[in-house]
Amino acid sequence: MRCGAVALIRKMNLIRKGLSVLSLGIRTQFTQIRNNSYLLSSGIKTQCSHFQVPAIQPIPVPTPCASTPAATSVLCRAMASLAQMHRTGPHIKKRKSRNPLNGNPFAKGVILKTLIKKPKKPNSANRKCVLVRLSNGKEMVAYVPGIGHNLQEHNIVLVRVGR
Repeated sequence: MRCGAVALIRKMNLIRKGLSVLSLGIRTQFTQIRNNSYLLSSGIKTQCSHFQVPAIQPIPVPTPCASTPAATSVLCRAMASLAQMHRTGPHIKKRKSRNPLNGNPFAKGVILKTLIKKPKKPNSANRKCVLVRLSNGKEMVAYVPGIGHNLQEHNIVLVRVGR
């Protein structure tokens, strides 16, 4: 072995010993505190009476997989058995609709901002688009067809369905 490897192994052994000593010290301190609090709560005087430790009481921890509305949380799904997965079927996420017009062919809107967008990789152009707040409260980016336009902010437009 090289000298550097030996030094590294020695350092790792020292770290391991230090961690074990540290955990042992923490464990002994905890048991001493627990014993002192038991003695103080039971009325027995100890040699250091000025050391007052409150009695340690367990904290109730709510279980996430109980029969509550949170039973469909990620933790419960991760711990399901094969029989439960077979019984309930696949977990399908509910996604919000990407169609801002809600199936309507046209919608009225107010222009918030005029944009110039560039298309994806193989195509090259400057597409004139506008950011529109529709009458149903949703916002969308609409394409302005034709050569040139005189649309400005706060103009009212009619938006139709399309990409």
